[in-house]
Amino acid sequence: MVKRWRWFAFRRNFNRFRLHPVMDGKIYWRHGSEASEAGGQEIFRFIGGLESIGEDQSVWVSSGGLAVPVLLRNAETYLLPMQGDEEASQVYEPGEEAPERIRWEKVSTIAEGTRVFVGGRLLPNEGRPTFVSTRETPLMVIFYGGPDHSLASKAIWAGRHRDEYFNPVTPYSLAIGSLCLLSVAGYFLSRPAFHITAILSFAAVFVPLFPLVPPGLLFTAIYRRLAWRSRILRAYSDLAQLPLQYFTEGNRPLPNETRKLPGGESYGFVRTRELPPEVGDGKIPMLIPEAESGGKSDDWHIFGTLNPEAPLPSRPADPSATFGVLPGDPGNFARRSRRRAYVMEVAAWLMLLAGVALNVFFLRMLVFVLI
Repeated sequence: MVKRWRWFAFRRNFNRFRLHPVMDGKIYWRHGSEASEAGGQEIFRFIGGLESIGEDQSVWVSSGGLAVPVLLRNAETYLLPMQGDEEASQVYEPGEEAPERIRWEKVSTIAEGTRVFVGGRLLPNEGRPTFVSTRETPLMVIFYGGPDHSLASKAIWAGRHRDEYFNPVTPYSLAIGSLCLLSVAGYFLSRPAFHITAILSFAAVFVPLFPLVPPGLLFTAIYRRLAWRSRILRAYSDLAQLPLQYFTEGNRPLPNETRKLPGGESYGFVRTRELPPEVGDGKIPMLIPEAESGGKSDDWHIFGTLNPEAPLPSRPADPSATFGVLPGDPGNFARRSRRRAYVMEVAAWLMLLAGVALNVFFLRMLVFVLI
């Protein structure tokens, strides 16, 4: 649960920052002169390349001739794995290549030119406006590769837990539990009246391994398959909500409803009964990989920048704004995916418990035969 909450917080914070204005030269210098008076209450995001690494845990990020200092002290700093120019959903499964939370020692080894996403407050620091981390708004910094427009989908897709049965704490908990149970078994082994207690204590040492041995191993394989499918569906739900976050409360865009992006672009969607040729040519991406086969939906929603002179939306200049196609009603699709994910997750844990129970039953029979 700790891993799940941590990655939920990562996705929530990234979604929050990507909706704030993009820092440019005019905003930077104007805000820098007003930051001390305004208290730096505004939140900005900045996307650029790593220019240099400074002293005192700071880096410089540049874009369009503007270089901005970023103080990484107390910041949430991540390294997002990237593989080529492909979309995240076509590269790896959710959680397989999760963003890595990194310390300053590793940041100092990152090559210049690496793409950087920064979200947080701009405050005066040593006479220059600087992105800094505050108690109310921890700074988020993501180092990544590939095109800027793929960052949002890749971060939301990859930023989630992979497996909750085995985690970094598992080896230590197994070692401590095994030592305690072996101590109990050794203590009662010399007492004939507690012979069964000693045997059961010794057998309990191997209980955490029950899901990995036959005949319960079959149920464990089913558990892993269902858990994997549950993560896929949760990721689909999050991807479907990416464009909806720009619209009215409740994430249900109305017909002909548009929103102004922070850069001033008119963002909205076009509803169509059939997929246009641009989708098949790859000019408009599918946001949900399983919808690529087409023909499984009565209508489609194409999100992007609206132009009165063009029949279809185009890719927004804002790299964090979602551009692509969603099947059917996006809100219903997201809710349906979440429900299916919940059902599969419950079924996965029931399968795991059934496999453990089956192995315990066989072990109990074996113990009584030996006794």
